[in-house]
Amino acid sequence: MSENSTADEENTSQEELTDFEKSVLEFERNWYVYGGAKDYAIRERFDMSASRYFHALGTLLDKPAAYIADPILIKRLRRIRESRQKERSRNRSLIS
Repeated sequence: MSENSTADEENTSQEELTDFEKSVLEFERNWYVYGGAKDYAIRERFDMSASRYFHALGTLLDKPAAYIADPILIKRLRRIRESRQKERSRNRSLIS
């Protein structure tokens, strides 16, 4: 096995999504199906707090493999995140 083959295999394994990450993307695509509050659906589906889930989602949004898996969803979620960050920044500047 050549040195390049080993490097390619390592890059591929780093770019793959875990089952949990795939589940998160699927949930974000279809969460409205669960009805009710999203926080409740998160707890039911993933057995974790919404805070932990959104932290994991934020990390996932920055992974190139997530973008490759579903570029439209990732772009939409990044836009939402950016919009909320801008709103929080505006609110902080108004308080100061």
